[in-house]
Amino acid sequence: MPTVKWNDDIYNIPAYPVKDAAGYLHIPVRTLRSWLEGRSYPTKGGQQAFEPLIQRPHPDYPQLSFTNRVEAHVLRIIRETHQVKLDKVRKALDYIGQQFNTPHPLVMKRFQTDGVDLFVDQVDQLVNVSRSGQLAMRETLKHLLTRVEWNADGIASRFFPVVDLVPEPGSDRLIFIDPSIQFGKPVIAGRGVPTRAIVSLIDAGDSIEDVADEFGCAPAQVKAAIQFETQNRAA
Repeated sequence: MPTVKWNDDIYNIPAYPVKDAAGYLHIPVRTLRSWLEGRSYPTKGGQQAFEPLIQRPHPDYPQLSFTNRVEAHVLRIIRETHQVKLDKVRKALDYIGQQFNTPHPLVMKRFQTDGVDLFVDQVDQLVNVSRSGQLAMRETLKHLLTRVEWNADGIASRFFPVVDLVPEPGSDRLIFIDPSIQFGKPVIAGRGVPTRAIVSLIDAGDSIEDVADEFGCAPAQVKAAIQFETQNRAA
């Protein structure tokens, strides 16, 4: 495998195995691979193929970048919640990419504003979405993007994954992933403690209260770390 220099772009370093990324994002591994590699599908006119929806940092490296994970986060909702077919998603993304002059339009802060409207309008042209469907898609995507933070350049720099069990009302941003902290491992917000470090102590027999005291966390944060790691082990 060739040696590749990644310069200082920590957001596009291939650092996350597909299986791990799929677990964090609640996406079947097979589905995520198809978004990364493309696939063929049968039609009345014979086999057709669609190009990958997500562009990995380098074709010789199977791992995803942080940028890729945020893209998959958005695509999951587009596909699962709104059932937009893959070929239409691909065409809409190509259009948005041309408008923004980037291969990764979904990770730009601009996508949260006019980008969402452009995307939905393009989908409507391709599949004739109802007015209620357009509104639902816009609202869902804009709410989804509240789990992403952008840097000064308007590029996604931090992501708050979904934790199935929210310990307390309104506390749904207890864990985040940031390439500049702990090499992009999931950590407790405000503490920078990797969730796996917390769970390793729990697995060793320490109580939630003892672990919270050890790391200076709230018990709710420890519980969120346990739930987060548990749901990913099961993925």
